[in-house]
Amino acid sequence: MTPAWISLTVFVLCYALFVLLPNHRSWTACTGGLLTVATGVLTWQQALGEKISWNVMGLFFGTLILAEMFLLSRVPAVLAEWLVDRSKSTRVAMLSLCALSGLISMFVENVAVVLLVAPVALSLADKLKISPVPLLIGIAVSSNLQGTATMIGDPPSMILAGHLRMGFWDFFAYQGQPGIFFAVELGMLVSLAVLGLVFRKHREKSELIPKEQARSWVPAILLGFLVVGLSFATTIDPEFAWFAGVYTLVLAAAALLWFRLVARWGSTRKLVAALDWDTTFFLIGVFVLVGGLSDSGWMDKL
Repeated sequence: MTPAWISLTVFVLCYALFVLLPNHRSWTACTGGLLTVATGVLTWQQALGEKISWNVMGLFFGTLILAEMFLLSRVPAVLAEWLVDRSKSTRVAMLSLCALSGLISMFVENVAVVLLVAPVALSLADKLKISPVPLLIGIAVSSNLQGTATMIGDPPSMILAGHLRMGFWDFFAYQGQPGIFFAVELGMLVSLAVLGLVFRKHREKSELIPKEQARSWVPAILLGFLVVGLSFATTIDPEFAWFAGVYTLVLAAAALLWFRLVARWGSTRKLVAALDWDTTFFLIGVFVLVGGLSDSGWMDKL
């Protein structure tokens, strides 16, 4: 079998296993990547030095650390409770929680946002004796939608930026045209309008006794520095080759150092263990798999 057919066979098998065994996708991707190298489709030098975008991986992993620390700071939960407490009605409070979830998901992994905001939603539903299901669905939809609005919201956005050499602001305006951000926000406005209809019966006053207190605002400030730094990425590194990954990892390293020496409201080891290692290794494996397809000419044929 020629290398071209080997690469296609490995990719198709891995794709099938992604569907059949979604809980083992990182193992599948990495095994597929190893097979791509072991069968001679790619050399180790090509796989590790050319096909894996270490700039994207640095951006992704550094963002994971900053986002995890932001969630541990309890700032999102404080903001959620603050919004609910100041809403004129339950309907407004529910829409505010959905909007907040979407906003945070522009910078933080979607599932983590849902898990963080969900307790506030459950507390509100329990106090008002209403079903939490519609609200939780609204929060999940909002979080999932907004993840693609910015370069750091989701791995696909980072990969897109790396492939097309896009900067942070290219998601807002690309080649003189409105960027994907505005398409996502249009979808968000429509989804909020639909959710407003779903929540229309809940016009009672919402009251929620604040329970959360922010441990520190430093992680939120570091996320702000991340956005500011990435906004200059295309000026410093037009080819999207190194700056985004290096800058994000430097910020993440500084954050870990602060967390270990100053914050001390959690274990650094537990924080690192809680990171999304599954997606990290999944992306590495997929880079190699796609690199094998590309070098074999299948991408051009397709």
